[in-house]
Formats: sequence, C-alpha cells, structure tokens
Amino acid sequence: MKQALEYRKTEVNTSDNVRIVSLLYDGAINFIKIARTRLEEGDIAGKGLFVGKATGVVAELSSSLNMEAGGEIAGNLKRLYDYILDRLLYGNMNNDAVAFDEAEKVLDILRSAWKEIETRKPHAPVPADNARMELRA
Repeated sequence: MKQALEYRKTEVNTSDNVRIVSLLYDGAINFIKIARTRLEEGDIAGKGLFVGKATGVVAELSSSLNMEAGGEIAGNLKRLYDYILDRLLYGNMNNDAVAFDEAEKVLDILRSAWKEIETRKPHAPVPADNARMELRA
C-alpha cells in the first residue's frame, strides 16, 4: 500500500495539469463507488466519509476554475460541478444510490473528455509546487 501511495505521489508531482485533472476525476469516481458500496453494506458512516472525499475533490475542481479566462466553458463546468455536488449531498442525506449514480455518470463523461485531451496533446510537466495539491493517505 505504501509503495502504491508513493507511486501516486510521484505521478502527481511529475504530471501536467491535464493529467492531474484526469487523476482528480478518477479519484472522485472511485470515492463515489466506495460510498455506494458502503451504503449497500449499511455502513452509513463509511458512506458519509467517502461522499465527503468525493465532494472535496469536486469542490477543488470547481474552485480551480478560472471564470475570466475560461469564459463559457468554465461557466458550464461550474454548473456541472454544482449539479454533481447537489447529487452527492442529496444521495448522502437520503441514502439514495441513484443520486450517486447520476453524479458518477457526469464525472465519467467529463473524465472521458479530459482523457481524450490527455492522449491527443503533449504537455509540459508542471513543477510540484505549482500543482497545489498533495495525495494523503
């Protein structure tokens, strides 16, 4: 486990912005899947923990948008992130797996778009201190 965490830290620290966004989507989707599993198992506290983690990732994605430079695209992403956060909150409060599915579906569509960008265009690495993020165990 520790080796996997170290690998992920290294991957984030040497990645470009597009790759980092893709990794954030991967993380949020994974947290939603775990939250859904915890809900199905009746582990309400565990569900809440992982919904909180997914919410944190989506909130970070939303807060990192540059609304001035991003124009209409940034505005559309902001609305999608708000929708995802709403679905996560609703799903958490009402133990509603369908709401989690809806949030995951939107994130998966966004992730696919970023993964396509990632494969099409070469990017320069971003120094770790500029990435402003860190993986935590």
